[in-house]
Amino acid sequence: MVVLSKIYTRTGDKGQTALGNGQRVDKHAPRVNAYGTVDEVNATVGLARQHATGWMDDALARVSNDLFDLGADLATPDRDKDAELPYTALRIISSQVDRLEAEIDAQNEKLEPLRSFILPGGSALAAQLHLCRTVCRRAERLTVELSTVEDVNPDAIRYLNRLSDWFFVMGRIANDDGRADVLWVPGLTRGK
Repeated sequence: MVVLSKIYTRTGDKGQTALGNGQRVDKHAPRVNAYGTVDEVNATVGLARQHATGWMDDALARVSNDLFDLGADLATPDRDKDAELPYTALRIISSQVDRLEAEIDAQNEKLEPLRSFILPGGSALAAQLHLCRTVCRRAERLTVELSTVEDVNPDAIRYLNRLSDWFFVMGRIANDDGRADVLWVPGLTRGK
């Protein structure tokens, strides 16, 4: 368990931070960009929860916790050296991805198939969930980019890929099961 008795340490004042294994890296390092953006996704989830109730709020709370797991995973490099750490490194596992898939499938059954792309909007919750989706896609891009130069847990990438789909479906659910989706009309404003 983490104990934070002092919030600032001054150890990052020269532009570096510590990873989960104690290694110091620049704050603009690809790994820090990846887990920092996962933290941004989590902040958007917190905003979405302000509009969510019942099972949707419960589901978003689970996702928020998973995102902290994911941040811990990405902040601790060298999965091959996990046994050398003085603690058990937290890693995203396939069952977390499987849970997202099951939730996507269960909720998507309620929805009519899309015949157009949809615009972010509709209800306040749907708009927030679309913001979650887009920030999640950025986190995924940065994590995939990181994986081209450093070892990354494949389940972490799978989780982010599936989570953006989860946000999309939940956004449609938040729009009266898709009935209040805002549809894209190609070329709508041309010639106006």
